[in-house]
Amino acid sequence: MARETNAQDRPPRPDTLEPETSADASLQAPSLSTPPSPGPADDPGEPRVPTLVKLLVSIVAPSTLLTGLLFYFGWAHAYWFFYHFGIDSSLLGLTTQDYLLRSVDALFVPLTVFTTLCLLVLWGHMTLRSRVVSRYRPDLLRRLTQGFVAGGLVLFVIGMAGIFSKTIFEFHRVVSPFSLASGVLLIAYASYLKRTGDALQSGRRQRSEPDLMTLIQSAGVFLLVALSLFWAATDYAAAVGESRARQYEGELQGYPSAVLYSSSSLSLEAPGVEEIICGRRDAAYRFRYEGLKLLLRADDHYFFLPEAWTPSQGAAIVIPQSDSVRLEFFVARPLDLAGRPPC
Repeated sequence: MARETNAQDRPPRPDTLEPETSADASLQAPSLSTPPSPGPADDPGEPRVPTLVKLLVSIVAPSTLLTGLLFYFGWAHAYWFFYHFGIDSSLLGLTTQDYLLRSVDALFVPLTVFTTLCLLVLWGHMTLRSRVVSRYRPDLLRRLTQGFVAGGLVLFVIGMAGIFSKTIFEFHRVVSPFSLASGVLLIAYASYLKRTGDALQSGRRQRSEPDLMTLIQSAGVFLLVALSLFWAATDYAAAVGESRARQYEGELQGYPSAVLYSSSSLSLEAPGVEEIICGRRDAAYRFRYEGLKLLLRADDHYFFLPEAWTPSQGAAIVIPQSDSVRLEFFVARPLDLAGRPPC
Protein backbone atom coordinates (compact mmCIF):
# COMPACT_ATOMS: atom_id res chain seq x y z
CA MET A 1 0.00 0.00 0.00
CA ALA A 2 1.46 3.24 -1.02
CA ARG A 3 2.26 5.68 1.80
CA GLU A 4 0.82 9.16 1.50
CA THR A 5 3.50 11.79 1.20
CA ASN A 6 3.08 14.88 3.36
CA ALA A 7 3.61 18.26 1.67
CA GLN A 8 6.23 19.06 4.27
CA ASP A 9 8.23 15.95 3.36
CA ARG A 10 8.40 16.81 -0.31
CA PRO A 11 11.68 18.38 -1.54
CA PRO A 12 11.35 21.97 -2.58
CA ARG A 13 11.21 22.84 -6.22
CA PRO A 14 14.36 24.40 -7.66
CA ASP A 15 12.55 27.53 -8.83
CA THR A 16 11.28 28.24 -5.34
CA LEU A 17 14.62 28.11 -3.61
CA GLU A 18 15.66 31.44 -2.01
CA PRO A 19 19.32 32.43 -2.13
CA GLU A 20 21.10 31.84 1.09
CA THR A 21 22.13 34.95 2.98
CA SER A 22 25.64 34.53 4.12
CA ALA A 23 27.32 36.60 6.81
CA ASP A 24 30.08 37.22 4.33
CA ALA A 25 27.71 38.78 1.78
CA SER A 26 28.08 42.20 3.36
CA LEU A 27 31.83 41.93 2.95
CA GLN A 28 31.70 41.38 -0.78
CA ALA A 29 33.31 44.13 -2.84
CA PRO A 30 30.95 46.29 -4.91
CA SER A 31 30.77 45.72 -8.59
CA LEU A 32 33.39 47.60 -10.54
CA SER A 33 30.87 48.40 -13.25
CA THR A 34 28.82 50.64 -10.92
CA PRO A 35 30.66 53.88 -10.12
CA PRO A 36 30.15 55.27 -6.60
CA SER A 37 27.72 58.16 -6.32
CA PRO A 38 29.42 61.46 -5.65
CA GLY A 39 29.10 62.75 -2.10
CA PRO A 40 28.14 66.24 -1.10
CA ALA A 41 31.79 67.31 -1.00
CA ASP A 42 32.22 66.49 -4.68
CA ASP A 43 29.50 68.86 -5.86
CA PRO A 44 31.18 72.18 -6.63
CA GLY A 45 27.84 73.96 -7.00
CA GLU A 46 26.67 73.19 -3.45
CA PRO A 47 27.06 76.09 -1.02
CA ARG A 48 29.58 75.49 1.72
CA VAL A 49 29.76 76.80 5.26
CA PRO A 50 33.17 78.45 5.73
CA THR A 51 35.51 76.58 8.02
CA LEU A 52 36.13 79.73 10.06
CA VAL A 53 32.41 80.16 10.76
CA LYS A 54 32.13 76.52 11.87
CA LEU A 55 35.04 77.02 14.25
CA LEU A 56 33.57 80.19 15.76
CA VAL A 57 30.16 78.58 16.23
CA SER A 58 31.76 75.62 18.00
CA ILE A 59 33.63 77.92 20.40
CA VAL A 60 31.05 80.61 21.19
CA ALA A 61 27.38 79.76 21.63
CA PRO A 62 25.33 82.07 19.37
CA SER A 63 22.79 82.83 22.13
CA THR A 64 25.53 83.79 24.59
CA LEU A 65 27.26 86.03 22.06
CA LEU A 66 23.96 87.67 21.06
CA THR A 67 22.99 88.36 24.68
CA GLY A 68 26.41 89.85 25.40
CA LEU A 69 26.23 92.15 22.37
CA LEU A 70 22.69 93.30 23.21
CA PHE A 71 23.75 93.99 26.80
CA TYR A 72 26.74 96.05 25.66
CA PHE A 73 24.81 98.17 23.17
CA GLY A 74 22.04 98.71 25.71
CA TRP A 75 24.67 99.86 28.20
CA ALA A 76 26.10 102.33 25.66
CA HIS A 77 22.60 103.69 25.01
CA ALA A 78 21.87 104.13 28.75
CA TYR A 79 25.29 105.61 29.53
CA TRP A 80 25.01 108.47 27.05
CA PHE A 81 21.32 109.06 27.78
CA PHE A 82 21.86 109.67 31.50
CA TYR A 83 25.21 111.37 30.91
CA HIS A 84 23.30 114.19 29.23
CA PHE A 85 21.55 114.86 32.55
CA GLY A 86 24.73 114.61 34.60
CA ILE A 87 24.02 111.11 35.96
CA ASP A 88 26.53 108.27 35.95
CA SER A 89 24.59 105.24 34.76
CA SER A 90 26.62 102.94 37.01
CA LEU A 91 24.82 104.52 40.01
CA LEU A 92 21.39 103.56 38.70
CA GLY A 93 21.66 99.83 39.28
CA LEU A 94 19.96 98.98 36.00
CA THR A 95 19.22 95.30 35.46
CA THR A 96 20.13 93.12 32.51
CA GLN A 97 16.52 93.36 31.31
CA ASP A 98 16.77 97.17 31.31
CA TYR A 99 19.87 97.07 29.13
CA LEU A 100 18.36 94.51 26.76
CA LEU A 101 15.24 96.64 26.30
CA ARG A 102 17.35 99.71 25.55
CA SER A 103 19.39 97.76 23.01
CA VAL A 104 16.27 97.42 20.81
CA ASP A 105 16.20 101.19 20.32
CA ALA A 106 19.96 101.21 19.71
CA LEU A 107 20.11 98.36 17.16
CA PHE A 108 16.84 98.47 15.22
CA VAL A 109 18.08 100.85 12.52
CA PRO A 110 21.61 99.34 12.20
CA LEU A 111 20.25 95.80 11.83
CA THR A 112 17.68 96.92 9.27
CA VAL A 113 20.27 98.78 7.21
CA PHE A 114 22.82 95.95 7.53
CA THR A 115 20.31 93.29 6.41
CA THR A 116 19.24 95.41 3.43
CA LEU A 117 22.86 96.01 2.37
CA CYS A 118 23.65 92.30 2.67
CA LEU A 119 20.74 91.42 0.38
CA LEU A 120 21.77 94.06 -2.17
CA VAL A 121 25.38 92.87 -2.13
CA LEU A 122 24.27 89.23 -2.51
CA TRP A 123 22.01 90.03 -5.45
CA GLY A 124 24.75 92.11 -7.06
CA HIS A 125 27.26 89.29 -6.61
CA MET A 126 24.91 86.71 -8.13
CA THR A 127 24.21 88.96 -11.12
CA LEU A 128 27.89 89.76 -11.70
CA ARG A 129 28.95 86.14 -11.29
CA SER A 130 26.40 84.88 -13.80
CA ARG A 131 27.49 87.49 -16.34
CA VAL A 132 31.18 86.75 -15.84
CA VAL A 133 30.73 82.99 -16.21
CA SER A 134 28.37 83.16 -19.19
CA ARG A 135 30.17 85.90 -21.11
CA TYR A 136 33.78 86.00 -20.04
CA ARG A 137 35.48 89.27 -21.02
CA PRO A 138 39.00 89.56 -19.59
CA ASP A 139 39.27 93.32 -20.16
CA LEU A 140 35.99 94.07 -18.35
CA LEU A 141 36.86 91.77 -15.46
CA ARG A 142 40.29 93.37 -15.15
CA ARG A 143 38.80 96.87 -15.03
CA LEU A 144 36.28 95.80 -12.41
CA THR A 145 39.03 94.29 -10.30
CA GLN A 146 41.17 97.42 -10.54
CA GLY A 147 38.17 99.63 -9.67
CA PHE A 148 37.32 97.56 -6.60
CA VAL A 149 40.94 97.66 -5.43
CA ALA A 150 41.20 101.45 -5.89
CA GLY A 151 37.89 102.13 -4.15
CA GLY A 152 38.72 99.69 -1.38
CA LEU A 153 42.08 101.30 -0.68
CA VAL A 154 40.52 104.79 -0.45
CA LEU A 155 37.83 103.60 1.96
CA PHE A 156 40.36 101.60 3.96
CA VAL A 157 42.58 104.67 4.43
CA ILE A 158 39.59 106.77 5.53
CA GLY A 159 38.61 104.13 8.08
CA MET A 160 42.12 103.72 9.47
CA ALA A 161 42.56 107.50 9.70
CA GLY A 162 39.46 107.66 11.90
CA ILE A 163 41.12 105.30 14.38
CA PHE A 164 44.36 107.17 14.92
CA SER A 165 43.38 110.82 14.39
CA LYS A 166 40.50 113.26 14.09
CA THR A 167 39.20 113.63 10.56
CA ILE A 168 36.53 115.64 8.79
CA PHE A 169 34.20 112.69 9.36
CA GLU A 170 34.50 112.94 13.14
CA PHE A 171 31.00 114.39 13.54
CA HIS A 172 29.54 111.61 11.37
CA ARG A 173 30.34 108.71 13.64
CA VAL A 174 29.52 105.76 11.42
CA VAL A 175 31.48 107.01 8.39
CA SER A 176 34.90 105.78 9.55
CA PRO A 177 33.87 102.26 10.65
CA PHE A 178 31.73 101.71 7.57
CA SER A 179 34.55 102.95 5.35
CA LEU A 180 36.94 100.48 6.97
CA ALA A 181 34.54 97.54 6.58
CA SER A 182 33.61 98.47 3.00
CA GLY A 183 37.24 98.93 1.99
CA VAL A 184 38.27 95.54 3.33
CA LEU A 185 35.32 93.82 1.64
CA LEU A 186 36.01 95.50 -1.72
CA ILE A 187 39.66 94.47 -1.66
CA ALA A 188 38.71 90.90 -0.70
CA TYR A 189 36.12 90.79 -3.48
CA ALA A 190 38.67 92.05 -5.98
CA SER A 191 40.90 89.15 -4.94
CA TYR A 192 37.98 86.78 -5.55
CA LEU A 193 37.39 88.25 -9.03
CA LYS A 194 41.09 87.87 -9.80
CA ARG A 195 41.04 84.17 -8.89
CA THR A 196 37.84 83.66 -10.89
CA GLY A 197 39.32 85.32 -13.96
CA ASP A 198 42.51 83.27 -13.74
CA ALA A 199 40.49 80.05 -13.46
CA LEU A 200 38.28 80.94 -16.44
CA GLN A 201 41.25 81.96 -18.53
CA SER A 202 43.18 78.76 -17.86
CA GLY A 203 40.08 76.58 -18.19
CA ARG A 204 40.53 74.87 -14.84
CA ARG A 205 38.00 74.58 -12.05
CA GLN A 206 38.54 76.53 -8.88
CA ARG A 207 39.60 74.54 -5.86
CA SER A 208 36.64 73.55 -3.69
CA GLU A 209 38.74 73.44 -0.52
CA PRO A 210 40.57 76.68 0.41
CA ASP A 211 44.27 76.57 1.05
CA LEU A 212 46.05 77.95 4.11
CA MET A 213 46.60 81.44 2.69
CA THR A 214 42.93 81.74 1.72
CA LEU A 215 41.90 80.75 5.24
CA ILE A 216 44.24 83.34 6.76
CA GLN A 217 42.89 86.00 4.41
CA SER A 218 39.29 85.06 5.27
CA ALA A 219 40.07 85.22 8.98
CA GLY A 220 41.63 88.66 8.64
CA VAL A 221 38.72 89.99 6.58
CA PHE A 222 36.18 88.56 9.01
CA LEU A 223 37.97 90.06 12.03
CA LEU A 224 38.33 93.54 10.51
CA VAL A 225 34.73 93.63 9.27
CA ALA A 226 33.40 92.38 12.62
CA LEU A 227 35.40 94.99 14.54
CA SER A 228 34.26 97.73 12.16
CA LEU A 229 30.60 96.79 12.53
CA PHE A 230 31.03 96.63 16.32
CA TRP A 231 32.59 100.09 16.23
CA ALA A 232 29.76 101.47 14.08
CA ALA A 233 27.03 99.92 16.25
CA THR A 234 28.64 101.31 19.42
CA ASP A 235 28.83 104.82 17.98
CA TYR A 236 25.25 104.61 16.76
CA ALA A 237 24.00 103.38 20.15
CA ALA A 238 25.76 106.31 21.85
CA ALA A 239 24.29 108.75 19.29
CA VAL A 240 20.79 107.36 19.83
CA GLY A 241 21.19 107.70 23.61
CA GLU A 242 22.21 111.34 23.28
CA SER A 243 19.41 112.01 20.79
CA ARG A 244 16.79 110.48 23.09
CA ALA A 245 18.11 112.59 25.98
CA ARG A 246 17.80 115.81 23.97
CA GLN A 247 14.32 114.77 22.89
CA TYR A 248 13.37 114.11 26.52
CA GLU A 249 14.73 117.53 27.49
CA GLY A 250 12.71 119.25 24.77
CA GLU A 251 9.49 117.47 25.79
CA LEU A 252 10.10 117.74 29.53
CA GLN A 253 7.21 120.14 30.13
CA GLY A 254 4.76 117.69 28.60
CA TYR A 255 5.65 114.77 30.87
CA PRO A 256 3.62 114.06 34.04
CA SER A 257 4.44 116.28 36.98
CA ALA A 258 5.44 114.86 40.35
CA VAL A 259 4.68 116.29 43.78
CA LEU A 260 7.00 115.02 46.49
CA TYR A 261 5.89 114.89 50.12
CA SER A 262 8.45 114.34 52.87
CA SER A 263 8.35 114.02 56.63
CA SER A 264 11.44 116.23 56.93
CA SER A 265 13.02 119.01 54.94
CA LEU A 266 15.05 117.84 51.96
CA SER A 267 16.55 121.28 51.25
CA LEU A 268 15.92 120.97 47.52
CA GLU A 269 17.15 124.03 45.67
CA ALA A 270 16.72 123.82 41.91
CA PRO A 271 15.23 126.05 39.19
CA GLY A 272 11.43 125.76 39.28
CA VAL A 273 11.31 123.62 42.45
CA GLU A 274 9.27 125.11 45.30
CA GLU A 275 9.21 123.96 48.94
CA ILE A 276 5.93 124.38 50.84
CA ILE A 277 5.81 123.76 54.60
CA CYS A 278 2.65 122.40 56.16
CA GLY A 279 1.36 124.42 59.11
CA ARG A 280 0.04 121.40 60.99
CA ARG A 281 2.48 119.94 63.51
CA ASP A 282 0.82 116.52 63.50
CA ALA A 283 1.06 116.10 59.70
CA ALA A 284 2.87 112.95 58.58
CA TYR A 285 4.43 114.76 55.62
CA ARG A 286 5.05 118.38 56.52
CA PHE A 287 7.10 119.32 53.46
CA ARG A 288 5.83 119.39 49.90
CA TYR A 289 7.97 119.93 46.78
CA GLU A 290 6.53 120.96 43.44
CA GLY A 291 8.01 121.47 40.01
CA LEU A 292 9.55 118.01 39.60
CA LYS A 293 9.56 115.48 36.77
CA LEU A 294 10.26 111.81 37.44
CA LEU A 295 13.08 110.63 35.17
CA LEU A 296 13.55 107.08 36.41
CA ARG A 297 13.01 104.74 39.33
CA ALA A 298 15.84 102.26 39.72
CA ASP A 299 17.56 100.39 42.55
CA ASP A 300 15.04 101.72 45.15
CA HIS A 301 15.79 105.33 44.21
CA TYR A 302 13.78 108.05 42.48
CA PHE A 303 15.56 110.25 39.96
CA PHE A 304 13.89 113.63 39.41
CA LEU A 305 14.54 116.55 37.11
CA PRO A 306 13.37 120.11 37.81
CA GLU A 307 10.75 121.36 35.37
CA ALA A 308 13.09 124.20 34.39
CA TRP A 309 16.10 121.92 33.94
CA THR A 310 18.69 122.99 31.36
CA PRO A 311 22.21 121.71 30.71
CA SER A 312 23.65 125.01 31.94
CA GLN A 313 21.70 125.05 35.20
CA GLY A 314 19.80 122.54 37.22
CA ALA A 315 20.78 119.18 38.61
CA ALA A 316 19.30 115.72 38.79
CA ILE A 317 17.76 114.98 42.18
CA VAL A 318 18.10 111.51 43.74
CA ILE A 319 15.65 110.53 46.51
CA PRO A 320 15.85 107.11 48.19
CA GLN A 321 12.60 105.18 48.33
CA SER A 322 11.34 104.99 51.92
CA ASP A 323 8.27 105.42 54.08
CA SER A 324 9.28 109.01 54.84
CA VAL A 325 8.40 110.20 51.32
CA ARG A 326 5.22 110.08 49.28
CA LEU A 327 4.60 110.90 45.61
CA GLU A 328 1.68 112.26 43.64
CA PHE A 329 1.62 112.41 39.85
CA PHE A 330 -0.38 114.59 37.48
CA VAL A 331 -0.72 114.42 33.73
CA ALA A 332 0.09 118.13 33.67
CA ARG A 333 0.78 120.54 36.46
CA PRO A 334 -2.63 121.52 37.89
CA LEU A 335 -3.54 125.15 37.53
CA ASP A 336 -4.86 125.34 41.09
CA LEU A 337 -1.90 123.51 42.67
CA ALA A 338 -0.48 126.68 44.14
CA GLY A 339 -3.84 127.68 45.62
CA ARG A 340 -4.64 124.42 47.37
CA PRO A 341 -3.83 123.88 51.09
CA PRO A 342 -0.22 123.04 51.88
CA CYS A 343 -1.23 119.71 53.48
